Amino acid sequence: MTRSNPLLWIGGALMLTLALAALLAPLLAPYAPNAQDILARLRGPSWSHLLGTDNFGRDTLSRILFGYRTLFAISATAVLGALLLGGTLGVLAALRGGWPGRTIMRAMDILFAFPIILLAIGVIAVLGPGAPSTGAAIGIVYVPIFARTLRAPALLLRDADYVAAARTCGASGTAILLRHLLPNLSAIILVQASLSLSTAILVEASLSFLGLGTQPPTPSLGRMLAESRTYLALSPWVSVFSGAAILLASLGFNLLGDGLQDRLDPRFRGA
Repeated sequence: MTRSNPLLWIGGALMLTLALAALLAPLLAPYAPNAQDILARLRGPSWSHLLGTDNFGRDTLSRILFGYRTLFAISATAVLGALLLGGTLGVLAALRGGWPGRTIMRAMDILFAFPIILLAIGVIAVLGPGAPSTGAAIGIVYVPIFARTLRAPALLLRDADYVAAARTCGASGTAILLRHLLPNLSAIILVQASLSLSTAILVEASLSFLGLGTQPPTPSLGRMLAESRTYLALSPWVSVFSGAAILLASLGFNLLGDGLQDRLDPRFRGA
């Protein structure tokens, strides 16, 4: 399996490493994320500061580790909420059909018509900037994606013979959903969740870069990238390392999603 599906293992190993680094940030970080050393401002990598320091003399490595905690917490919460709400609406639209299903999907189409960043900015404009509103904005953006993704396979499963047999035997709608539909939708859910986490990380970093996401003094990779723009000529290290940290997080989930798709999709198993 390792030789036939390297993307799954590379992406899984990368995400496990980054998740452990974020979880153990208080133990791994050499300094407090907001500790300032004015005499060591805009320093490059050294033994005392492995990834250098920013314009306030704060250790870049420490802020990246704690920034991962913020990034993963917001992105994972947003995608999980979108999965629960959007997946429920998509499956409900498939099972009920008729005007309830059409009403649900037309509402999803309206949300889906907006560009992701513009819709997220509009939600934050209503709720105000901050980590909770950023998570809510990303979640709302991804609700129609999960609804549309799960509705199509749910329509096929609704008319399957074993579902009709279960319905004939008197199984309730909840039992059919839990025993027959969700197990067959689990592969699609895992793949879509992984790919959505990859793009949700970029959306969260973009919103923080614009000053609409996580607010100071909480460390944020997107905000670190924005604050370091002014000092690119003097010390580009903060921009380089914070941008690379965002890239690794997004790349890891992207590889994991592609690997899961290759592993779980029957069409790719023999390739």
